[in-house]
Amino acid sequence: MTHEKFSPLRERMIEDLRIHGMGDKAQKAHIRAIKHFAGFLKRSPDTATPDDLRAYRLHMTDREVTPPTYNARIMALWFLFGKICGREDL
Repeated sequence: MTHEKFSPLRERMIEDLRIHGMGDKAQKAHIRAIKHFAGFLKRSPDTATPDDLRAYRLHMTDREVTPPTYNARIMALWFLFGKICGREDL
């Protein structure tokens, strides 16, 4: 995935996605999911709390997000918090 200058968090995420063998399509899907979450939060996603994640899950449920989209977004968040931020508690 070619990219210009991104935030350190996004750079790290792209690098870690590559390290884990994810191709361009998967990288773009994960980045898109995290951008959606950041838009919901209106702040950097790495500042999220467990309550923020719960609110986001309710938001997606209320908006009737399809199961594949819901699952893809949750997996992207799992990757962000578990693999990049070291916050398995979320």
